[in-house]
Amino acid sequence: MRVLVVEDERALADAVARGLRREGMAVDVAYDGDSGHEKALITRYDVVVLDRDLPGMSGDRLCDEIVKSASTTRVLMLTASGTLADKVDGLSRGADDYLAKPFDFPELVARCRALGRRATPAVPPMLVAGDVALDPARRTVHRADRPVELTRKEFGVLEVLLGAGGAVVSSEELLERVWDENADPFTTTVRVTVMTLRKKLGDPGLIETVVGAGYRVPAAG
Repeated sequence: MRVLVVEDERALADAVARGLRREGMAVDVAYDGDSGHEKALITRYDVVVLDRDLPGMSGDRLCDEIVKSASTTRVLMLTASGTLADKVDGLSRGADDYLAKPFDFPELVARCRALGRRATPAVPPMLVAGDVALDPARRTVHRADRPVELTRKEFGVLEVLLGAGGAVVSSEELLERVWDENADPFTTTVRVTVMTLRKKLGDPGLIETVVGAGYRVPAAG
């Protein structure tokens, strides 16, 4: 899941980003509304965690721009303005959820995951291919009831491939969905991650390479 955190309190923004990355999300950070708007224009985010009170473009206006773009991006307003009137105003602008500061981090994670599941197409609660089952909420993978221990990036790659429903996913898309803006587009990290993922999943092979196009996990039947 790709997340953009737009928050001008740098310590808070960086702490939120670190925590979400530990949960397996690919996270970019913007410290003002203008840079947040620029990032949102060029990258397809699943969720934007958005402060309302920002330098440059305000959080309210950035929310308006995201809604106007008709993208599938979901907006979670994260702000100190926690009165009922503030919440109603934020949600009426098109925000999908609203969380007041101070907040409990597990709640922020749960809300981000819930919003991510509302993307189009919706992601089912359990992703299954053959005898491999991935649980996005519990962050677990089993093959024939045997637990498979994966790194965050390996898990993310498998989650994207299983969620594609048999469609081919390019290396570029995997890099965009699982890593973040700091990833080198010319790196071999995707190929290496797929290689180690295949090794951990074992035989019979689950992930197919489509030469010149990317990777896929064939849909059942």
